[in-house]
Amino acid sequence: MAQANALEPVTISIRAKAGQRDLIDQAAERLGRSRSDFMLEAACRQAEDVLLDQTWFALDAERFAAFQALLDAPPPPTDRLRRTLRAAAPWDSPAPAPASAKRRRP
Repeated sequence: MAQANALEPVTISIRAKAGQRDLIDQAAERLGRSRSDFMLEAACRQAEDVLLDQTWFALDAERFAAFQALLDAPPPPTDRLRRTLRAAAPWDSPAPAPASAKRRRP
């Protein structure tokens, strides 16, 4: 699948039953959001959860025991770790302003 420029808006179309649309609209309205914003945020949150939960690695018994020992006795925090924990995740970066917002009115 070809990838578009990450900042370029693209269209995503889906089909839904009327009851599903109404449910989404009701929830979006409660939050003061548009249907599109609500759906995109919910879909992205779910996508992040799926991708973060899919990290898999295999260890033999000895290495797994060593891994567990490291988890049970983590080293003290460092400045580098503190900076990493304060950094925003790639998907948390601010969305670019819509093209219409960038245009100046005379």
